Amino acid sequence: MAQPPLRLFAAILGLLTAAACSPMRIEEAAKVLSDIDAGPGPSALKRATESPDRRPLAFEIDGRRHLGDLYVPADGARAGMVVVPGLSPDGKDDSRLVAFANTFARAGFEVLVPDIAGLRALQVSAADSRIIADAALYLESRAAGRPRGITAISFAVGPAVLALLEPGVDERTDVLVAVGGYFDIEAVLAFVTTGSFREGSSAPWRRRTPNAYGKWVFVASNVPRLADPDDRSVLTAMAERKLADPAADVADLVAGLGAEGQAVYALLTNDDPDRVPALVQGLPEAVAAEIAALDLKTRDLGALTTKFVLVHGLDDPVIPETESIALVAALPDDHANLYLLDSLDHVDPKPAGLSDKLKLLDAIYTALAVRDEKTGR
Repeated sequence: MAQPPLRLFAAILGLLTAAACSPMRIEEAAKVLSDIDAGPGPSALKRATESPDRRPLAFEIDGRRHLGDLYVPADGARAGMVVVPGLSPDGKDDSRLVAFANTFARAGFEVLVPDIAGLRALQVSAADSRIIADAALYLESRAAGRPRGITAISFAVGPAVLALLEPGVDERTDVLVAVGGYFDIEAVLAFVTTGSFREGSSAPWRRRTPNAYGKWVFVASNVPRLADPDDRSVLTAMAERKLADPAADVADLVAGLGAEGQAVYALLTNDDPDRVPALVQGLPEAVAAEIAALDLKTRDLGALTTKFVLVHGLDDPVIPETESIALVAALPDDHANLYLLDSLDHVDPKPAGLSDKLKLLDAIYTALAVRDEKTGR
């Protein structure tokens, strides 16, 4: 992603300063955005700050012991941020996540990246919310009264939101940054299996070609919940084959599926979005229960006090932007900023255009402003 030209930021600086924004924070937001673009490469933020100290961490909350990495800013922390790993076999050690955590740490956040074994196994679980909640509570214990946040991407957004519903977490969390997240699990399943999505249950269906990654991650995530070991084995082989090559033929494996596996496969091969709720109900009990546990549309989010910064691509081939739109509608008024971008492909991000850069700059500025609210900066 090319870095925005200096004259662009000069123009933005003039406009936002006139709107009573902080010029120093605008400049910092521009550096943070450029550093995210740069990944581990050189940037103005790296030149202006010393490297954070990344250290392994074992932390405990109410007898629950967890592992993770702590990124400590060289110049001292002004806030704390839990960064939730994405669905990656490398987990907290994924090079993209490490670069992202370092960016936040250079921006004055003490960053905690918990080690979540399920996400490393490409499995999403509502139980992950307890680990995220404990990470947030641990950061609070290190410096009470300091601003704190949670950042999550894609399917990890659900457990991150559920973490806010754990006792003591919402009131101790100032901002949740969610990129490409979801709200209605059945709607996401309708999209990843049929390519159909819509804004609201009464709206007409729209279509977009989905990335097969989302479908087969769903399979990999739920295989351990099947009771039949043969079905677990066959569906695992299917998922591995399809994740390696989306065009791979799995017809030879279908004949080996039992009743549980056939119920899962029926959902995967369905092309009618209106049939999805019934097909979900027909899934093995443990799978249907986990889907229900991860669903945000059944949760009361109207009393949350955490501020949300939501970023979603209008071209997302895994989770459509209508999910972030629905999540905003479920939150209290004035508690969410939504940034819909033209080019933020879920799997393979494209270079951002001018409009997207302005939106991303504003999103980062908003997160930094929350960081500064309690420090008086």
